[in-house]
Amino acid sequence: MNHAEHLPSPTDKLRDGRVAPPSTLLLLAEGRAVLEFGSGLALWPLLQLAPRGDGHPVLVLPGFLAGNASTLLMRRYFSTLGYDAQGWNMGLNLGHRQKLEAEMLGQLEEIFGESRRKVSIVGWSLGGAFARLLAARRPEMVRSVITLGSPISGGADVTNADRVYRALNRQGKTDSSVKKLVAQSLDMPTTSIFSRSDGIVSWRASTIQAGPQSENIEVHGSHTGMGGNPAVLYAVADRLAQPEGEWTDFRRSRLAAIAFPDPDRAS
Repeated sequence: MNHAEHLPSPTDKLRDGRVAPPSTLLLLAEGRAVLEFGSGLALWPLLQLAPRGDGHPVLVLPGFLAGNASTLLMRRYFSTLGYDAQGWNMGLNLGHRQKLEAEMLGQLEEIFGESRRKVSIVGWSLGGAFARLLAARRPEMVRSVITLGSPISGGADVTNADRVYRALNRQGKTDSSVKKLVAQSLDMPTTSIFSRSDGIVSWRASTIQAGPQSENIEVHGSHTGMGGNPAVLYAVADRLAQPEGEWTDFRRSRLAAIAFPDPDRAS
């Protein structure tokens, strides 16, 4: 059984009738990210025990107001495991724009054309929403999609970055068709990694409907530390290593249960 299938769906609402951003307390606790990156570096030798890659390309997309520097640790880790890990070519992620979408599609098409292999896309926060958008637009080019604390449903209003996003993006208005593409089920293996203590994006908006090729994996940690969190790094490596066409859901061993909580527990 996929333990994630009993998670609240992305449409679950709180008592006031909406999915709210994380609390101020959780936002203030985002300083934990420093410890998570430190743990990732300290456990680097152990992380090398993750399944090895087959050399296929992995495109890593950064979160809102972040660029390639934020995903450097992840990309280096994926490279050490044998993947062709690549960052995006668009500088800072300032939010969805038609020109940006076209440039991301262009990069995906270029990687696919040069490698002649399907591309796995790993997206952190808003980058995960973009990863799902690219996969919906070019499903024939995408091998798998893995999102980290991403606002898959609800848009910017389910995050604590809402005001900044609106200021930079014409009051935060995003084409409804784009939101539908991000939230819809995808045809390739899809994993959403989330934390209930995420201080930026509501974890409820990060979960997806579990299915034959889709799953949720819960971790302990902050939002801004996901790129260095050793549990996140291991889970992504485990998902990337699956042979193409032979996807199975993530399994929690007794030892791994320390790092990966049981999603079936009451929220």
